[in-house]
Amino acid sequence: MTAEKRPILGISIGDPGGIGPEITAKALDHQEIYELCRPLVVGDARIMEDVLRFTALNLKLNVIDTPMDGLYQYGTMDIFHMANMDLARLRYKQVTPEQGQASFEYVVKVIDLALRREIDGTVTGPINKTALNAAGHHYAGHTEIYADRSSTRDYAMMLADGNFRVVHVSTHVSLREACDRVKKDRIIRVIELTYNALKKLGISSPRIGVAGLNPHSGEGGIFGSEEEKEIHPAVEHAVKSGKTVEGPIPSDTVFPKMKGGQYDAVVVMYHDQGHIPTKLIGFQYDEKSRIWGAVAGVNVTLGLPIVRTSVDHGTAFGKAGEGRANPQSMIEAIRMAALLSRKS
Repeated sequence: MTAEKRPILGISIGDPGGIGPEITAKALDHQEIYELCRPLVVGDARIMEDVLRFTALNLKLNVIDTPMDGLYQYGTMDIFHMANMDLARLRYKQVTPEQGQASFEYVVKVIDLALRREIDGTVTGPINKTALNAAGHHYAGHTEIYADRSSTRDYAMMLADGNFRVVHVSTHVSLREACDRVKKDRIIRVIELTYNALKKLGISSPRIGVAGLNPHSGEGGIFGSEEEKEIHPAVEHAVKSGKTVEGPIPSDTVFPKMKGGQYDAVVVMYHDQGHIPTKLIGFQYDEKSRIWGAVAGVNVTLGLPIVRTSVDHGTAFGKAGEGRANPQSMIEAIRMAALLSRKS
């Protein structure tokens, strides 16, 4: 791929008090990233300077005012300097309204740059919802900010770790509300978003499994009626439209089937139904060293007019500012965004 064809990806660094700035810098210390894309860090240059101090990474900073001014060369970190975080007030490991405000501004900037087509895709570092709300921005997370800013009403979250992919009918709502949101029309739309995403990822004939909501997928109505009234009719609709879709399938069966290669993705009914199996596969904790050996996985928002991927973990305040954060999820998020930006 020539330099001209590499997509420009805006990477928001997340909450300055967390590990987002660190994993961003560490990801850009990998030459392969520059072979895939032109990464543009969106944040405060002073924060990134501090990251280079405590990580001892041999990277140079190139502060720019417009994406077209970037060098996009390995060894140089191009940064769109927001100048919104006084380093003297930076507090690693802590929740502060000031840091919540800064993280919000980083996210808004990458969204706006993408909507104006100045960049080809976006990648987000982890934010802290408490800090975000303390700053006066009452969103459940990145997804809702993107939807609001881009005037998108119909969207879904996909988590991916390699060929293990889940897409959610609902996410950041109570379990009671999540059950109420299991509706035929919503499931049909999520299946469509999943199908389209898999096609963009280069899968010519996507195979989709649809999880049930209740134990044993309701056992014919004994344990609940959602499968018969809402999920099965949605699956039938998808099959009639020519898609390869199966379900509803009990949760304790559908995920082993996907891991075994039977499905390219599974549509799940609520947040933890999809997050738990994905993180069980992608997160590996070494009890002996008490260090996460792998923190893999990518969060992709489907249905937006722009590309958005993210790390599949939080701010990890406990290790912020120490130089020991694992950048694997950020690396994978950048790879996914580069792929989707080329295909879109």
